[in-house]
Amino acid sequence: MTSRRGFSLALLAAPAAAQSDSATSEYLGEFGYTAQHTIDLAKAFPAGKFGWRPAPGVRSTGEVFVHLAAGNLMLLGKAAAPGSWPDVKEIQGWEKTKAAKDQTVDLLVRSKSAVEKAYAESGAAGLSTKVDFFGKPATANAIYLRILAHTNEHLGQMIAYARISGVTPPWSKSE
Repeated sequence: MTSRRGFSLALLAAPAAAQSDSATSEYLGEFGYTAQHTIDLAKAFPAGKFGWRPAPGVRSTGEVFVHLAAGNLMLLGKAAAPGSWPDVKEIQGWEKTKAAKDQTVDLLVRSKSAVEKAYAESGAAGLSTKVDFFGKPATANAIYLRILAHTNEHLGQMIAYARISGVTPPWSKSE
């Protein structure tokens, strides 16, 4: 098949397996980058600042990190292996436990690993699986995109918390 401009459209179409491998590595690259920055930022916060909150009734530093990690695990349960991950009420309880810094960092690491492993193993068929997303139809891929957006959203929040608290994000120390 040739386009009106004379080049072969077949050259633009990578084999399905190559597209899947490329999409997987692109997603895992984006997610891994953001999730690792979140982990590195959590490590940079002094343990004494995990209880800091910008205003009454707003999640503390530690609560946001726990919310992020546990929330991603809950979302993962919507995309892969429903019922084997925490539900909304469970993660709300986790947020209120005032976990120690090392426990929170460990939860972030485990959450990152679980998402990466599940996404890598899902394949194209798994990503197109129809799932229920809080009463609305979705695909597993849409849930993984929500996980990526959720991670980015809270990384941005935690960068703001860090700057307000006098914590420099480790990746910007040379700036």
